[in-house]
Amino acid sequence: MNIVPSAKFFPAIAILAVAASVALAQAPARPPYGVAVNLETAKKIAAAAMAEAKKQKWNVAVAIVDNHGMLIYYEMEDDHQAAAAHLAIEKAQTSATFRRPTKELEQGITDGRHSILGLPGATPVEGGLPIVVGGKMIGAIGVSGMAAPQDAQVASAGLDALK
Repeated sequence: MNIVPSAKFFPAIAILAVAASVALAQAPARPPYGVAVNLETAKKIAAAAMAEAKKQKWNVAVAIVDNHGMLIYYEMEDDHQAAAAHLAIEKAQTSATFRRPTKELEQGITDGRHSILGLPGATPVEGGLPIVVGGKMIGAIGVSGMAAPQDAQVASAGLDALK
């Protein structure tokens, strides 16, 4: 019995190996995990995010999670849609566990990578951003309640409080 693959398969294997290495080389480096965000910092980020939402007259929910997706702080405007309450947390958890803005996952789907929809724990909707301090990821913020770009604007304003 011959268990050595036929020579005709070696070019295909080589092509797959090159394609995989090119794909990995193109993937952006993700920040390493640092010490998780604490409650004081989470409240500071959330306060800045809510100030931006109030300035714009947007009703939103804001969630801050640690670097592994565990909820640290949550706040929601009065008279807010109930769905946004869950989505803010899910956006923050997605950003923390995948170590990237949720917009990157959303863009992947737009670009035709529909398999992203099957990733466990992925909410590929803009509005989740990693919290990076000193080059290390300490958590993530998720905002929901408005259009996705507006949610991201509020999340970004929250992160600006750390500058």
